[in-house]
Amino acid sequence: MDISTAIRTNGSVRGFTADPVADATVAAVLDDARFAPSGGNRQPWRVAVVKDQAIRRTMADLMLPVWREYVGANATGVTAFAFGKSIDATPIDAPNALVENIHDIPLVLAIAADLHHIALMDGNLDRPPVTAGASIYPFCWNLLLSARAHGLGGVMTTFLSRAEPAVAPALGLPAGHALAAVIFLGVPVHQPTKLSRKPVESFTTIDRFDGPAFAG
Repeated sequence: MDISTAIRTNGSVRGFTADPVADATVAAVLDDARFAPSGGNRQPWRVAVVKDQAIRRTMADLMLPVWREYVGANATGVTAFAFGKSIDATPIDAPNALVENIHDIPLVLAIAADLHHIALMDGNLDRPPVTAGASIYPFCWNLLLSARAHGLGGVMTTFLSRAEPAVAPALGLPAGHALAAVIFLGVPVHQPTKLSRKPVESFTTIDRFDGPAFAG
């Protein structure tokens, strides 16, 4: 699979067959993912391959309230948790088959970032910082691209990060580390390939962000 095809057809997968994912495949995917770029090439990622069902259940129990809060906030017409804040909205008990059936997911990965090795360039600004993600999320995306090349599908979620202090003991999260994501992987029931995205000229301008559209 060429890189352009992989990028353009790697949609989020939330439904998996019962086929197991061999440890050798997991190792191969992680072996690819580790070539992601990071600030200073410090490679601040840590990965926990979560097989223990009790730990998975703890993760699900903590994610579901966040999911319901997210659905409730979105139902008001605003973006839930925008700028790291919530709004006073009633949670909605909407189903989430992925989290509710976490025990059946072939592969669950918890991704942590060592904050001691990440330069937070916008940490002094009067807004929530975002630049730290540059040193961890390319690794997550490499992982998902490699999984696609190995015949797997998956999705990256950040719901559990909202409950990081509560889940840290169960995952053995080291001090000074952040829970960056949870990635679910498996053989997809259906691999979406026709993805909908905004055209380049809708988000690209010349010279300034308020400049004329760049059409190429």
